[in-house]
Amino acid sequence: MKRISRREALKLAAFAGGCVLLPVVLQHRGYAQRTDERVEPFTLFFRKPPVLSPVRSDATTDYYRLTMQRATVEILPGLNTEIWGYNGIFPGPTIKQRRNRQSIVRYINNIGKPMSVHLHGMASQPQYDGYAEDLIPHRYYKDYIYPNNTAATLWYHDHALGKTSLNVYMGMAGMYIVQDENELSLPLPKDNYDIPLIIHDKKFASDGSQVFDDQAQHGLMGDVITVNGVPWPRMEVANRKYRFRILNASVSRSYKLALSTGDNLTVIGTDAGLLSAPVSTKDMRIGMAERYELLIDFSKYSLGTQIVLQNLGPANNDNFGNTDKIMRFDVVRQESDDSSIPSTLRNIQFLPESSAVRSRDFTFQQNNRLWVINGNGWNRNRVDANPQLEEVEIWRLHNNSGLWFHPVHLHLIDAQILDRNGQPPLPYERGLKDVFYVGENETVRVIGKFRPNIGKYMYHCHNMVHEDHDMMSQFKVGSGGIDPLSAPAKPLPAPPL
Repeated sequence: MKRISRREALKLAAFAGGCVLLPVVLQHRGYAQRTDERVEPFTLFFRKPPVLSPVRSDATTDYYRLTMQRATVEILPGLNTEIWGYNGIFPGPTIKQRRNRQSIVRYINNIGKPMSVHLHGMASQPQYDGYAEDLIPHRYYKDYIYPNNTAATLWYHDHALGKTSLNVYMGMAGMYIVQDENELSLPLPKDNYDIPLIIHDKKFASDGSQVFDDQAQHGLMGDVITVNGVPWPRMEVANRKYRFRILNASVSRSYKLALSTGDNLTVIGTDAGLLSAPVSTKDMRIGMAERYELLIDFSKYSLGTQIVLQNLGPANNDNFGNTDKIMRFDVVRQESDDSSIPSTLRNIQFLPESSAVRSRDFTFQQNNRLWVINGNGWNRNRVDANPQLEEVEIWRLHNNSGLWFHPVHLHLIDAQILDRNGQPPLPYERGLKDVFYVGENETVRVIGKFRPNIGKYMYHCHNMVHEDHDMMSQFKVGSGGIDPLSAPAKPLPAPPL
């Protein structure tokens, strides 16, 4: 029996369901030429997102303002593309904060569509977590309060109910970095050698406009890989060590990263901060919304060396054209290097299985053309689990399909992977995380403590198309708690921060 490809299976599913696989936008615009052919990889220069300065600061708090707005930018050479971005850029500005120093971020919506903002990885109170139905209408604003209680690489992005995939695809994402004294005291690369890499794949029509094609609500995978908004950039580096904070901001694509030289990558951090010790690996997988921090030592290469950060293409991605490459590093100058890689990064107190008071099972599957958890879609009046404050639970995350993977995001808490199908997690996953890659026909067990807040929080697949249709639900910590809808957005004009 001939085995059909994933792409063929999607087409069959679309036609069987009476859906048209190509969206209206493709029927009205030329799409004969693959958009990845419009730009040659490694011809465009790498750029870093700007760092956002606070509007003002006081003894405890930094105050920031971000405006969600449409803008026209050049992504493909010679063509104009409309994006939706924070302050009109993609990715949005990077916010850098110190642990336990509070942020108040005002988000102003000038997009023309309702939005919600989730600071992914932050243990926010429920009314500031970006609840999917806590929307900021057009010409409204909302002030979000963030405690910054974990030193880690986080990101902020849209979380509007049923529209997250479109809004993030159009550009609604940015990095948010929290640092503490422990991290800053380590001899790791800093400042100009501590670099955000936000990876996001896109698809373009012949006029340069972005094409949103979710393959009949299965997933969206573009043929142009961007890093910090630039297709396949080349970055000029010195022959020294660099730290890269890598975020997979793609809607549905996962990546398997490796260096073209065959040298190892040194992983030092996961979603929720530094590992306990560095991990050396030939390649590493990164699912949607996962963050990993890598060190690459370019001192081993002579000037003039070019090193490609490759994508080895995990299963069940649409791997074609130039999607097998991410960016290129060109070693162009010689510099001194006072950084080093410590053997110990931090002390992580891992939870023993015996500390769990109960286990719960969650199956992520497709049912009647919807993506569901334990057979259920989103319902803000239903709570699937009610752990008490400070309780430890084990959650068993099941994926019975061989056709899809599900990166599962738990809001509020940081947890650790116990095992995958009874086997130990990958070495670079053995830190604290908030996104858990549940691969094809896998069961992943995670353990976590439910703190520091009580109230309702979401959990969902971070294939944003699945999340929108309808693979998202919620748990509630403790009893009572603040209603996620209790701090609604307010109409403009806004008072001074």
